[in-house]
Formats: sequence, C-alpha cells, structure tokens
Amino acid sequence: MEWAWLIPIFSFAAAPLIVVFGKFLPGKGSWLSILAIGGGFVMFWVVLNSWLAANAATSGCFTSENTGMLTCDYERSWFNAGLVGEIGSVSLHWGILVDPLTIAMLGLVTFVALMVQIYSLAYMHGDPRFGWYFAVHSLFAAAMLTLVLADNFLLLYVAWELVGICSYLLIGFWHERPQAREAAKKAFIVTRIGDVGLLIGILLIWRDVGSFSMLDAFEAVRTGAMSEGVTTAAALLLFLGAMGKSAQVPFHVWLPDAMEGPTPVSALIHAATMVIAGVFLVARVFPLFEAYDADPLIVVAIVGLVTALGAATIALVATDLKRILAYSTISHLGLMMLSLGAFGYTAAIFHLMAHGFSKALLFLGAGSVLHSTEFQETGEMGGLRKVMPLTAIVFSIGALSLGGIPILAGFWSKDEILVAVADHRNVTFIVLTLFTALLSALYMARAMFLVFYGPLKDQNNQVHDAPAAMAVPMAILGVLALGFGLISFNWPGSYAGIGTFVFFEHAEAFHFEIWIGVLSIVMSVAAFYVAHLIYVRKSISLDSVRARNAGILKVIENKYYFDEVYQWTIDRLVLVFSRFIAYFDRAIINDIMVNGPADVTRKFGIALRVHVTGHVYSYTLAMALGSIGLGIFVWLRVV
Repeated sequence: MEWAWLIPIFSFAAAPLIVVFGKFLPGKGSWLSILAIGGGFVMFWVVLNSWLAANAATSGCFTSENTGMLTCDYERSWFNAGLVGEIGSVSLHWGILVDPLTIAMLGLVTFVALMVQIYSLAYMHGDPRFGWYFAVHSLFAAAMLTLVLADNFLLLYVAWELVGICSYLLIGFWHERPQAREAAKKAFIVTRIGDVGLLIGILLIWRDVGSFSMLDAFEAVRTGAMSEGVTTAAALLLFLGAMGKSAQVPFHVWLPDAMEGPTPVSALIHAATMVIAGVFLVARVFPLFEAYDADPLIVVAIVGLVTALGAATIALVATDLKRILAYSTISHLGLMMLSLGAFGYTAAIFHLMAHGFSKALLFLGAGSVLHSTEFQETGEMGGLRKVMPLTAIVFSIGALSLGGIPILAGFWSKDEILVAVADHRNVTFIVLTLFTALLSALYMARAMFLVFYGPLKDQNNQVHDAPAAMAVPMAILGVLALGFGLISFNWPGSYAGIGTFVFFEHAEAFHFEIWIGVLSIVMSVAAFYVAHLIYVRKSISLDSVRARNAGILKVIENKYYFDEVYQWTIDRLVLVFSRFIAYFDRAIINDIMVNGPADVTRKFGIALRVHVTGHVYSYTLAMALGSIGLGIFVWLRVV
C-alpha cells in the first residue's frame, strides 16, 4: 500500500513526456498515456490485495475510531513555514490515505479512464491536437487520483484545483468553436465560486486544529477539541466546494454546457472525475458532517433532493442526447448527496460506482452515435438498432441500469438509497425520492427508444456501428453495468457484501426492503412500458398533455431560467456595480485622493513662481511697494 502513490505518478509523468516528445512517439504519445493509466489500474489491484491482507498490526494501519474501517496512512515531510520549533512555525506533510473509500475510488477512476482512453484512439483519430488530448487526459486522471489518495486538506486542495484546470482545457478542447470556449469559461468560473468556500473551510479547520491532516481534524471532532460551531461551519463550507464540483443546485448550470467538449471527455467527467469529486469529498469528511447533531446533513439532503428532482424534470424534456445524459448525471449526483444526507454512506458510494460504469457506457454509446451520424438531436435519430446493433445493446444496458430495472447494477444501488432515505428522513423525502426514481426511468427509456427504436430515418441508412477500439470498451462497461450490482450480496467465502467493505462506523450486510423494492420495480417497469407505447408504438399521444401544461413545460424547457437569472444578475447588478466601483476608483480614489494633493501642490507651485522673474527691476519694484505698504501700515497704527 505504501506504493499507492505510483498510481497517479504514472499519469503525471506521461503528460509532460507526451507534450515534449509526442510528435516523435507512435500514435503521438497516446499509447504512453494508455500504458500509464493501465499501470495505475494494475497498481490498484496490488493495493487492494495488500489492504485485504493487512490488519491493525500492519505498519501504518489502524482501525479508525471515526469510520470503523481499517485505515492506512503513509506520510512524508513536505515543507516547513517558519523556523522549526519556533512559535508560529508550520510543518506540512504530504501523504496517502488508503481505506475502502480510497480503494473503491481508485478502481473506478483507473478503470473508466483506461476504457475512455482506449475508446478515444478511434474517436479522436485524425484530430490535429491528438497528442495534446491524451496529455491533458493523463493529467486529468492523475489529478483525480491524487485527490482521492490525499491524506491532508492542502494536498487535496491542490489536486482539486488541478482537476478544475484540466476540465477547463478538455471542455474547451475545440476552442475554435465559440460555444466550447464559453462552456469552458463557464465551468471554470462557476466551480471557482464553490472552491472559495472549500478554501475558507480548510483554513477554518487549520486555524482550529493547527494541522491540515484529515485524521487530526477527525480526531479533534471526535474528542470535542473542535467546537460544534466550527465543525458545522467547516462542514458547510466544504460542502459549498462539493456543490460546485458535483453540479448541485444552484451551481449545476455549468455541466450541461460542458457537453461542448469531445464525448469521451464527457464520459470521463461524468463517470470518474470532476463531478464525483464533490460526492467523494463529502464522504471523505463525513465525520465532520455526522458529528454532534449532524445538522449539516439535513442541508446536504435538501440540496441533493432539489437537485435530483429538478434535473430529472429537465432531462425528461431535453432533446439533445448528450444534454439528456448530462441532466441525468446531475440528477443522480443529487441522489448520491441525498443518500449521504440520509446517513446512507454505503448506498451513496455504491451508487457512485454503479452510476460511473453505466454513465460511462451511455456517453460512449452516445459518442458512437454522434461519431457515425454526426447528429446530437434525438429528433434526427430513431431505429439505429438496425444499423448499430452493438451500440444499441450496450446503450440499452446502461439506460436500463440507471432506469432501475432489475437485476442491473443501478437497481441495487438505487434501492439502497431509497432504504436509507426511508429509514432516516421523513415521508416527504421518500415520496419525492420515489418520484425522482420514476422520472429517471422515464427519461432513460425516452432517450433509448427515441434513438435506437422505431423506424429508421432515411438519412441514417449509411450509418455504421462502432469500430473495434470503441466497441471493446463499451462491451466491457456493459458487462459491469449489467452485473456490478451483485457485489452487494454475501457470496461464499470471506466477502460479505459491499456493506461490509465500504461503510461508516458499522458494517452492515445488504438488506432488501420488500415494499420499497416491489414499488421501485413496478414504477421502473411501468415507466419503460409507457415510454415504449409513446415513442415506439405511438399508441399514446402527449399532445393534449403538452397543451394543458404548456406553461409548466415552458419553464422546464428553459431549465427553470437559471441561466437567464444569472445573466440578468451579471448584466444589471454585477456589471453596473462594477462600473460604479471603476468610476469611484478612477474619479475619487485616483483623481482626488491620490492625484489631488499632487495637483494642488503643482498648481500652488506654479502660482508661487510667478514672482520669480530673474529681473532686477521687478525685485526693486516689489521691494519699493513693500516698503511703501509697510510705511502706510505703521503710520496708520501711530495715527
């Protein structure tokens, strides 16, 4: 486990090598990037095997009193600020933290990144910046892996910001297009707003604990050394950063526009990097959220529920295939946050992984469609299963999984979220969560049927299926989306289910709530059946529904006007106030307060130097006039 730091180092090393020597390397360095992430994936298995063989007596390992999980921490001295031993000096360390949460994330990130990079060989073939694409891809994966391994907040923050920079570069990869440039800037700026909260939260913890170490912070909370007020404030500030990265309302607006990047980038962002960083952060610092009366968790639950429900309604009316999947991601990220807010730690991480495999599959399937048809609007598609059978099969598996159809992976993880919400939140939460699950099945069925079923349009007669480099990663992800949910069960041997591997405080075996499971199955199957009647058989018309709900539909189709409100705020408030500040700075601060004394001195000097003529007669006249004036003054005083 001490060598887990090599997992991101491979990709960190590959990135500059591709930039410098890429044009001299086979495939412009793409294979170097793939070998690096492949090496990271191999090291993941080494780390997993080492952790399984470890116990509390293993060097660097202990059973955490905060999480109840076997945790291994390996750190080295980083740098010192101030003289060592003197008052005010700070000794900083960098290190890696290996526990089940870390291992689960390492497996997800390395595997999905590997599949996406192999897929990109065919998808990005012929692009003039082919090498640069893989260089940034390597850096992106390395940054996310460093974030996952970090054992202190400072290293996490450095990796967090590097993830943001890489997302900016990849979203705006085709920067010749104005939409891509604007989307990259939007993503960067919106997430930076949340990152300010994250930074303040980290500094607040450091001020109170005196260390950036996460373990020190958790221990301070457990022992009461960190007060309830500071703990609550720090948790909410950290959650602000998580909201930005994981596209929670009201910071969700950047993610749909991020679809302007290459589709494999979308798969990586949505499944294994960037957006899952926020969910991971809340899970990593869960001891702060769960401490005292766990007040921050109700905020997490509310934000997650609002995000999940709002994004699901938009996905139901969106017509752009990639944006349907983008709003699906936002909705499912909201469900993960809701699960964490309902003390469903295991359920959230389980769904994060099941969603990651399924969503990567869906985006790669969408990329296959776009690569072949060059269409993104679902209205231009239909019947593609006849010419793209493999893509249709794997996309359908992903859609069925996220739609909650048993026995696919998404069904089991979604069921665990529903159980957590039913057990720890009131009836309003579980009703709205069930409704969100219904909408999830509806919009996934809608996307699947609109694209792949029904009659084949004439313009798609010459469409072909994905080449091998794209088909193989999709097929492998399809197997995981189909069967990954089986890890939730107790199988013969030492493995007793995911609840005994990833958990908080207490291990818990998988349990199936009959009423929730049956209701969930009925809703999902009914949703897919109704969608089939609407979009394939066309025996149900939505025209009357649209007519009766035109006003509501307009609001939803315009994404609840979040972008318009933000633009109005920027145009009418921010820019107006900025212009006032600029004028105040120029006219008052600069012209009057800074330049004013200088101007007065200059003008006074000009006035004074008028009498300095250099002519003797002028000075004699002045002396004579002065003498006469003085004489008159004295005479008047005497008289």
